[in-house]
Amino acid sequence: MELGGTVVIKYGGSITGNSAARSAFMEDVSVLKNAGVKVVIVHGGGPEINSMLDRLNLKGEFVKGLRKTDEAAMEVVEMVLSGRVNKDLTSELITKGIDAVGISGRDGNLLEAERLYLNDNGSKVDIGFVGQVSKVNDKILRDLLTMGYVPVISPVAGDKEGKAYNVNADYAAAAIGVSISADSVVYLSDVDGLFRDINDSNSLISSITTAEIEMLGKVGAISGGMIPKMKCCVEAIERE
Repeated sequence: MELGGTVVIKYGGSITGNSAARSAFMEDVSVLKNAGVKVVIVHGGGPEINSMLDRLNLKGEFVKGLRKTDEAAMEVVEMVLSGRVNKDLTSELITKGIDAVGISGRDGNLLEAERLYLNDNGSKVDIGFVGQVSKVNDKILRDLLTMGYVPVISPVAGDKEGKAYNVNADYAAAAIGVSISADSVVYLSDVDGLFRDINDSNSLISSITTAEIEMLGKVGAISGGMIPKMKCCVEAIERE
């Protein structure tokens, strides 16, 4: 990363429960800031959402790596992501001496979304209040970055009527990265990476082309939560 460059980091919710990984992340952000790099953080919060859904006896379901979100689940998603997770992460960064500002994608219309429909053999599948980013108000981010702050963003967006949508954090990070012309978009997760064979630890892929990603998707080598990660990487590259 060049001095004065910009990086968007997707902070996986699965990392929040690992104190060592979380501490290392804080240190890395501090190092980047001290090197003059502008940092934007987009966080998830899957484990915390699952825990709250369980406490409320609400069912959690995933379709092609995306959380199916009805109205009741959407209330929980926004409460957990924009409330607890966002503020806890922001506060921890501040205690480490990092100037951070926690915001929701709905604040200042940062993220505008439209309903996302999945494709199942040519048929549209509605998975509820799940959105795809249609517009990013990048002025907010550029202003915060210019002032030296680290924006910490919860991936909850609003549509033109003000309805809240759950946006997969991987997609949100990609859209934000493109909108501010980031030098890098980095995805942090609790898995080692992308494998050609998930059951073979020696098949870890260190670099890959968009064409190869499409091929691996067709043969089923990319599945679960890795589907949105790879799709958004392709979208970010193609929209660059």
